[in-house]
Amino acid sequence: MIAGKSPGIKYNEFLRTRKTYGDFHLRCEFKMTDPTGKANSGIQFRSAETEPRSHEVVGYQADMGQQYWGCLYDESRRKRVLAQASEAALAKLDKAGWNSYEIEAKGPRIVLRLNGVVSVDYTETEAGIAQSGFIALQLHSGPPLEMRWRQLAIREL
Repeated sequence: MIAGKSPGIKYNEFLRTRKTYGDFHLRCEFKMTDPTGKANSGIQFRSAETEPRSHEVVGYQADMGQQYWGCLYDESRRKRVLAQASEAALAKLDKAGWNSYEIEAKGPRIVLRLNGVVSVDYTETEAGIAQSGFIALQLHSGPPLEMRWRQLAIREL
């Protein structure tokens, strides 16, 4: 298990892979402890540093927390939600317990699953968006939170 605990931080923090991934399937279980109800976290993928040793990264994010559970977000590039989570996936979410997240990225298509239910099925149409990069676990800036990830597995496609 990987655990990250924040007493409240000014900048996002990331635990990154050294290797870059293009087409892949990632599966993990996660649990967020959020005493304020205002915390946020996520899993970055096809991501890159904005500059060396910066706290900021750019790339896709399988989001979690606040109103972003199960969404696909574009971190520090377009800075917006690219696709909202499906109601069916959100209905299976246990905000206080363990959940599973799956990310499948193949070419321009990205599919996110929460607890086995598709939350996002997105196809990238904008030119120039990176098709590979590192994967990273995020602790978002802001209020205190604790994130736990376990059973992490990645398979290149």
